[in-house]
Amino acid sequence: MKLPRTARPAPGGRPRARTPIVLAVPALLAVVLLLLPLAGVLVRTEWGELGAHLTDPATTEALRLSLVVSFWALGLSLLLGVPLAWLLARVPFPGKAFVRSLVLLPMVLPPTVGGVALLLAFGRRGLLGPWLEDTFGVTLPFHTSGAVLAATFVAMPFLVISLEGALGGLRPRYEETAASLGASPVRVFFTVTLPMVAPGLLAGAALTWARALGEFGATITFAGNLPGTTQTLPLQVYLLLQERPEAATSVSLLLLVIAMAVLVALRGRWTGTPRERAAGRTPPADTDAGPAEAGGAGRGGPGGPALDAGTAQGSQGSQGSQGIEESAAPRDGGWGLRAGLTGFNELALEAAPGTTIAVVGPNGAGKTTLLRALLGLTRRSHAVLRLGDEDVSALPPHRRGVAWVPQDGALFPHLTALANTAYGLRAHGVPRAEARRSAQRWLDRLGVGHLAGRRPAQLSGGQAGRVALARALAARPRLLLLDEPLAALDQTTRARVRHELRTHLATFGGVCLIVTHDPVEAVSLADRVLVLDEGRALQDAPPAEVTRHPRSPWVARMLGRNAWAGTANAHGLDLAGGGTLVAAEPPPAGVSALAIIAPEAVSLHRERPGGSPRNVWPGVVREVTASGSRLRVLVGSEQVPDLVAEITPEAAAELGLADGVAVWTGVKATEVTTVAL
Repeated sequence: MKLPRTARPAPGGRPRARTPIVLAVPALLAVVLLLLPLAGVLVRTEWGELGAHLTDPATTEALRLSLVVSFWALGLSLLLGVPLAWLLARVPFPGKAFVRSLVLLPMVLPPTVGGVALLLAFGRRGLLGPWLEDTFGVTLPFHTSGAVLAATFVAMPFLVISLEGALGGLRPRYEETAASLGASPVRVFFTVTLPMVAPGLLAGAALTWARALGEFGATITFAGNLPGTTQTLPLQVYLLLQERPEAATSVSLLLLVIAMAVLVALRGRWTGTPRERAAGRTPPADTDAGPAEAGGAGRGGPGGPALDAGTAQGSQGSQGSQGIEESAAPRDGGWGLRAGLTGFNELALEAAPGTTIAVVGPNGAGKTTLLRALLGLTRRSHAVLRLGDEDVSALPPHRRGVAWVPQDGALFPHLTALANTAYGLRAHGVPRAEARRSAQRWLDRLGVGHLAGRRPAQLSGGQAGRVALARALAARPRLLLLDEPLAALDQTTRARVRHELRTHLATFGGVCLIVTHDPVEAVSLADRVLVLDEGRALQDAPPAEVTRHPRSPWVARMLGRNAWAGTANAHGLDLAGGGTLVAAEPPPAGVSALAIIAPEAVSLHRERPGGSPRNVWPGVVREVTASGSRLRVLVGSEQVPDLVAEITPEAAAELGLADGVAVWTGVKATEVTTVAL
C-alpha cells in the first residue's frame, strides 16, 4: 500500500511535509536570478584563451596589486576592527547604537559615495589631507595607500559584525573565571577570548579579505585607476570590458572562483563558537572514579541526612591521602576575611584564616550573587572586602587573590585539562614547565591525572568538575569560592573528591566559601553554615547548631525535616497556612516562629488514634518514596500544611498505604521543636 505523498517518510524517518507552492515558486525564481549571471560568465568564457588572458602582464600586475591591497586592508581591519568588535560586544557606553550604525554604514552606502566621502576627508583639499601632506608628506589619493584605505573602509564592517556576533555568543563566565585565576584583562583577551571566538574571527577575516579583493567603486573614486599603483583586478576588468570583452570575462571568472572558494571554505567550518560546534558530542561516562571511600553519602534533599558529627566522620573513609607535593601552608600567617555587602546582599561576614563556610539557601537567595560580589564581578551587590591585612575592595578581580569554581566549571574549551589547571599558575608568572608539573600533581590528587591531555568536550560532567576544582586549588588563592563544586559527581566520586578537598582545606591559609545543597558537604567541609534568604543572612552558626535549630524552612527541609512557620501562642503555634500546632515548649506568645518536626516522629494510622498524641489530623497519601531502607510518605491535609512521615516498609504494607489512601497523622507535642525567628 502506497503512502499518501504528504505522509511519505523522509530519509530521517519523519513524514515529509509538502512545500507550499506560494513559497516554492518565488524561492525558485530567486535561485534562478542568482544563478543566471554566473552561468552567463561560464558560458561566455573562451576556455581556449583563458590561460593567455590570465597571464597577460597587465592582468598579472593588477592581480599582484589586488593581493597587496587586500592583505594590507585585512591587516588594518584586524588591527582596528577586533578591538572595536570587542568594545561593542562587551562594554556599555553612551552612543553605542550610533557607533554600531557607523560600522554598518559602509555596507549600505554606495561605493562611489564612500569614495567621495574618503576624498573629502583625506584628499588634498579634504579635512585631514593637507595636514597629512604637510606633517608626514603622505598623499593618499592616487596612491596605493589610498587603495588600501578605500578597501579597508568598505571591508572592515564584515570583520566587526562577524566577530561581534561571536563575542556576543561567548558567555562572560569564561573570561570572569580567567580573571579570578589571576589573569589580567589583556591576558584574558589573548588567551581565552580570542581563541574561543576564533571561528567567528576567521570567518570575518575571510569575508573581509574577499570583499577587499573585489572592491571597485570607492577605489576608483578615491584612489584613481593608475596601472601598477591603484589599478586593482576589478578596475582591470572594467577597462578590459571596454576594449577586450573576452579577456574581461576570463578575469571575471577568476574573481568568481576566488569568491566561491572563500564561501565554500567557510560553509559549516568556521561558523559558530567551539562550544556550539561541540554541543552535539556526547561526553564519555564518568568511569574513572577510582577506589571509593567508605561511607560515601548521596545527594542531600528532602530525604537527605542530618548534619551531625557522626556523618562527618563517616565520610572520611579509608582512602588515604596521596602525597601532597603542593605546599598549602598559610603564607604570611594566613588571610582572614572581613566583608560588608550592600545591595541585593545585605550582610557582614567575618572569618579567621583556615575557616570554611558553607553557604546554603533556596534558589534566588543570593548565594551566587554573594560570590560574584566578593570577586568584584557584579553591580547587584557591592563588597567592602579585606583579606588578611589588605583591603582589596578597589582592586580588579585578577589582583584580589580570589579564585572561584562556577557551577558549570567554565573550563576553557580550547585548552587541555592540564593547560586549564596550569592557567592560574602561568597567569602568576610561574614558568611553563613548573606550572605543568604542579597542575599534573593536582589532577592526580583529584583522580583525573590520566585525562590531562583531553579537552573539556572529551570529559564527562564529573571529570570536568574535578578539573575545574583542581584549577582553582592549583592557583593557591587567598579566598576560595566554590559554587556547588561537587554537584556533577556521582556518589562514590563525590566522597573521594570531598576527602581530597577537606585535606587541602585543613592546611589552607585563607577562607573558603562553598555554595551547596548537600548537608553532607556542609558538615564534612564547613566550620560554619551561612543561611541566606532574599540576600540576607538568616543564620550563621556551626553545622550542629543549624541542624538542631534551623531558622529557615528551606534548610529544615534540606535536612529532611518538616518545617512549618507560624505565630506562637500559649500552647504552640498558629500556622501561617491555617491550623494550629501544639508544642511542649513554645516561644513567647506573639513571636514569629518555626516548628520543626522530624519525619520519624510522625505516626500514621488508618483510624483516628487515641492516647498521647496532641496533634492529630486527617489526610490523604499523596506520594510514597524510598529513602534508604525506609519509606517517606507525603500526606496532604486540609487542616495543616503537607507533612512527611518516615516508616518501615513493613508498616506501610500493614497499613496498606498507596497514593490516595485516607490516613490519620499524629505528632506528640514533645516531638515538636520550635525556633523563634
